[in-house]
Amino acid sequence: MTATEPRPASAAAGLGAWAYFEGAVVPVGEAKVSIATHTFNYGTAVFEGIRAYRQADGSSAILFAREHYERLLRNARLLRATVPESAADLVEITLDLLRRNAHEGDAYIRPLVYKSAPAIRVQLSGMEDRVGIFTLPLGDYLPTGGIRVTVSGWQRVSDNAIPARGKISGSYVNAAFAAEDAHAGGYDDAILLTGDGHVAEASAANLFVVRGNEIATPPLSDDVLAGITRAAILRIAADAGHDVAERRIDRSELYLADEIFLTGTGVQVAPISSVDDRPVGTGEFPTSLDIQQRYFAAVRGSDDRYASWLTPI
Repeated sequence: MTATEPRPASAAAGLGAWAYFEGAVVPVGEAKVSIATHTFNYGTAVFEGIRAYRQADGSSAILFAREHYERLLRNARLLRATVPESAADLVEITLDLLRRNAHEGDAYIRPLVYKSAPAIRVQLSGMEDRVGIFTLPLGDYLPTGGIRVTVSGWQRVSDNAIPARGKISGSYVNAAFAAEDAHAGGYDDAILLTGDGHVAEASAANLFVVRGNEIATPPLSDDVLAGITRAAILRIAADAGHDVAERRIDRSELYLADEIFLTGTGVQVAPISSVDDRPVGTGEFPTSLDIQQRYFAAVRGSDDRYASWLTPI
């Protein structure tokens, strides 16, 4: 089937017409699992969020394609999951999907490795594992010109309970609790703390604090995702001449910071204007916006120093 053949109707508004499902490219409406599927009942999947950006020259490219798929397969080991596809295979499958789906503008890719067995038992081994991938158009997940956040009453799930670095689907109920309460209170997002009261991350994004020339982010040992965008921002900030640090951050530091911003595949780089209705710094965020501008230049192919981050479609 080629990209010029008729496109089947999408089963859900906005989704690309084609998906990769259990070893084959199929119309997205046919990519269905049983109500008894283990992952549906127990949240036993790992996933990634990947972006494809329209480039400055009008072409498109996937950002960190290989890195995301290598992390997906590495995290699958936490669930004792194995699949026949390699990271290189999954990159090629994704390129094919994006060509077929032909999204206008930027796109989002959601791959999962999941327990596909129709099994009602609490275990991980001895069950079939499968890969699913779908795509959709995606602009800004959060506003990129300043957001309002609150410190959540929900605690970040400990690494000794469900490891944040695993991007395990079931653990995102923790993020949903925090985000839902924040939205109900009129905020854009929530910041979660660790069990001992240190800053972890937002509901689905890493967090950075700016103080003078230092740009700091919580260490991986504080129950945060080992974000691929997080690592990219650490490099961009260092290249821009900032002192970068991975260190523990106290809650009170959020109220005293010059600037705070969130990062992630979805949120990209999102400056924070207030925390718990306290304005951050002077209410302006020149450093955050500079990092944001540098990031967008990198992902849209305008800065050759970061060309290796992009896989042309």
